[in-house]
Amino acid sequence: MNRQTVTYEGLSDLMYGKHAAGVLSQILGHIAFYCIENKIPPLTDLVVGKAAGKPGDRIPVDPVKIDEKREEVFQHNWYDIYPPSEADLAAAFKKHHK
Repeated sequence: MNRQTVTYEGLSDLMYGKHAAGVLSQILGHIAFYCIENKIPPLTDLVVGKAAGKPGDRIPVDPVKIDEKREEVFQHNWYDIYPPSEADLAAAFKKHHK
């Protein structure tokens, strides 16, 4: 709703109370693949590196269309989606992760 991105470092501070950005790739990967599987804009497009201002290399995103894709995330009605379970996230990750 605030139309903002968050850095990996900032997200790790929110999640763990300390700088632990390096541990987020697998967690965010589960979310990205769940979004892809369910044809919703990947929330992970909003998590960016401090220097680059874009998602990391391990997160599936089209770097050419990142601004367009991020706008899709901002425009999506997220209140209309029931949150996925841990099993839902794991199944999507297993199906799409290579």
